[in-house]
Amino acid sequence: MPFWVLYRFSDLLYILMYKIVGYRKKVVRNNLALVFPKKSDRERLYIEKAFYRHFSDMFVEMIKAFHMPLSQMQKRFVFINVELLNKLTEEEKNIVVVGGHYANWEWIFSLATHTKAFPVATYLKINNRYFEKLMLKNRQRFGGRLIETKQLRRSLEQFKNQNQKFILGLLSDQSPQLHRGKYWRSFLGVKDVPVHTGPEDLAKKYDAAYVFMNIKKTKRGYYEVKFELITDQPLSVPDYKLTDIFVEKLEQQVRQEPRYYLWTHNRFKHQGKKP
Repeated sequence: MPFWVLYRFSDLLYILMYKIVGYRKKVVRNNLALVFPKKSDRERLYIEKAFYRHFSDMFVEMIKAFHMPLSQMQKRFVFINVELLNKLTEEEKNIVVVGGHYANWEWIFSLATHTKAFPVATYLKINNRYFEKLMLKNRQRFGGRLIETKQLRRSLEQFKNQNQKFILGLLSDQSPQLHRGKYWRSFLGVKDVPVHTGPEDLAKKYDAAYVFMNIKKTKRGYYEVKFELITDQPLSVPDYKLTDIFVEKLEQQVRQEPRYYLWTHNRFKHQGKKP
């Protein structure tokens, strides 16, 4: 289907999901109240509605990606400075690209058509084999590889032994399990919550350049990605400093356009539960 038809479907999906079903509306409202306590109820309601419209678009764009030609993908999902990644690869550096669930992270899989290194990402195993196969086929059809989270470190060791340079993409803004929360800080103004440190740990383990992925939605169905180098010398950076820089960059991104962040996740459920 052409995009204009899919977006008409998205408009209907918004009505169903937001106005009729109220999908995770309580979680979204609680998150917005925690992050934007100084905004009025009317201002938060505006963000809420705008988020659900974008969320509906995300759903149809994810479906469209199954059959979208590469030429159309490259037109709608533009990498502003992919040469930064290629330069780091030429310098014999592995790369950890870290970002949040912001704008349209699903289309990042087209990155494999632009880079000299081998792009990889992780996924959580799906119990339904059919849907897992479908998901893997969709996300790997432009190249690159998806690795089950439990197998990631083993795969990275294989790349190291084979002298295969990699670009590891990680979305690192969701709430870690409580027993895995080794580092706690504020996030989006909400104090005392655990944050993931996995990307920083892997960057240091493999002496990989640490890069922030900044996605911007320019208009409906169009996105731009800018890569921001945080450091190409991770071993020289104090522990948790890379994580702090990532969180601060993501916070700035979210506060600029909060409607494009994934508010349906119960991100602050462990607030104040630090052991």
